[in-house]
Formats: sequence, structure tokens, C-alpha cells
Amino acid sequence: MSGQSVQIVEIRPHFREPSTIIESPVAKATYVKKSQRWKIYWMRSDLKWHSYTPEPESRSIEEFFAIVNADESGCFFG
Repeated sequence: MSGQSVQIVEIRPHFREPSTIIESPVAKATYVKKSQRWKIYWMRSDLKWHSYTPEPESRSIEEFFAIVNADESGCFFG
């Protein structure tokens, strides 16, 4: 967690060098105090955060985790 943001990172061994661990950002939620909502982002192949358009916000951090876990658009885990 950094300030008002939470990131989900995939941690796995490198496919060619299993002793090397790779950390890949998958999802991010940023809390907006004014609206009391979490804005949801996903990491595209351009390595930039993009708003998750199917559900750009959640009411709680638990709802954010549920959205990422469901991954209905295949954005977070492909």
C-alpha cells in the first residue's frame, strides 16, 4: 500500500530462469476521499495503468478484491 493506493502484484518464477522471481503489477485501487470510492485500474501491455472500464469504481476494498478475483474481462490475469 502506498498512500491511498493498493496494488496487487503477481509473483512467479521467470520461465527461463526459475531461480529468478518476477513481480508483475496486475491491479491497483486508489481511494478517493471526496467520493468515498476506490478507483480501479489495470496494467496494460504498455506498462501504464488504465481505468478498468467495466467497473471503474468500487464502494469498498473488499468489492475491489472481488472484481479482480472474478476478472470477467480477462484484464487482470489475462
